[in-house]
Amino acid sequence: MPQPRAVALRLAPLALLASALALMPAAAHAAPASAAPLDAAIAEVLPELTAWRRDLHQHPELGTLEVRTAAKVATHLRGLGLEVREGLGVTGLAAILKGAKPGPRIALRADMDALPVTEATGLPFASTVRTTYRGQDVGVMHACGHDAHVALLMAAAEVLVGMKDQLAGEVMFVFQPAEEGPPQPGQIVGAKAMIDDGLFADWKPDAIYGLHVWAALPAGTVGYRSGPTMASVDEWNLVIRGRQTHGARPWDGIDPVTIAAQVQMAMQTIVSRQTDIVRSPVVLSTGQVQAGVRFNIIPDEARMAGTLRAFDDGVRADVIARFERTAKAIAESAGATAELSVNLNAPLTANAAERAERGGAALRAALGEDKVVEMPLLTIGEDFSQFSTVAPTFYWFVGSTGPGIDPRRAPMNHSPEFLFDESALEPGLRSLLAVALDALHSPPPAAPSAAR
Repeated sequence: MPQPRAVALRLAPLALLASALALMPAAAHAAPASAAPLDAAIAEVLPELTAWRRDLHQHPELGTLEVRTAAKVATHLRGLGLEVREGLGVTGLAAILKGAKPGPRIALRADMDALPVTEATGLPFASTVRTTYRGQDVGVMHACGHDAHVALLMAAAEVLVGMKDQLAGEVMFVFQPAEEGPPQPGQIVGAKAMIDDGLFADWKPDAIYGLHVWAALPAGTVGYRSGPTMASVDEWNLVIRGRQTHGARPWDGIDPVTIAAQVQMAMQTIVSRQTDIVRSPVVLSTGQVQAGVRFNIIPDEARMAGTLRAFDDGVRADVIARFERTAKAIAESAGATAELSVNLNAPLTANAAERAERGGAALRAALGEDKVVEMPLLTIGEDFSQFSTVAPTFYWFVGSTGPGIDPRRAPMNHSPEFLFDESALEPGLRSLLAVALDALHSPPPAAPSAAR
């Protein structure tokens, strides 16, 4: 088969790189990320990478609706000569690159979905897309940087395909929908939906890797930590049912709005007075309060929704129990009822110790010791954690705030002003390739997995 476009051009220099890799001792495996042939491959794909990212940014799609995005990725992967599986988790897709030599199996993952956020960056390729989300008219924006994630993995696939004749092992490229959560509470989407659809049914990886751009780090730097990294993510919904009446005669009904206000105040003491947050941090927040349709009608019910973040399953369960008990007691004291439902969108994200040690070494060799920092615990969450049920995982952060902006004051991910600086694309790609190449050139497993 003739070599796909843009791949043949890189085979000669990358062959030299791969030959050097084969001769290197295990402790030095991360070093190739700084080798000149790989520099040339990265420089060659960088214009495409930038163009892909801008196109994706201008055409964002919400979770499970990433039809255009998935089609763009599938076309690219097929152009590289890869066989693509589509329809995993609704719009997810995956492709496997088989190296010429036996070796480990690794998966590299990028999330594809955007957020219901109206963009306010002023970029020439800013999104003007609007849609309906949970009954509300909203703007749609890549306010979390998933456009960069998709473009980075597309570029990594192109570089790795260019050196497949020298690679030892196999790489699955996973493009995942709906990382930001389900269109409706309780739906199973994203990483778990892909797994449930048989993503790894016939191909079990030895490790799974992912990255995330991060506004709190300057472009050119990366960060990671071993062990617990990001909190579990629960979406909770509380329905308080009272009795509707005229606003001028509240004593004829049961006011769910007042009860909701009391619950909102009381729930703050669950974290501040009832939970040992020194031992394990936890966050309980309300994001929505909805009630009524008119100024002079006390409604039948009030609805509250929010999120719970925790780093310990026992603490999580305890906070949920306390929250439910508090809400029901307050409601019952006024003659109302309260019903709490909690949906786990993502478990705790934790880096496997051995993968973090090795991945961190690869990052430092690729970017320099001074460009790699240790991350604190983060109360954000990621359904990448679902992949840890399949294989050990390693997840790191790529700085995305450009020169002249203090990362401590930069608009954070999920802000309408979140501004990904394109100078982060090159180190982001370099970090992804460094970790992948290091993992691929590790010794193969002692015995085949029974799942293979």
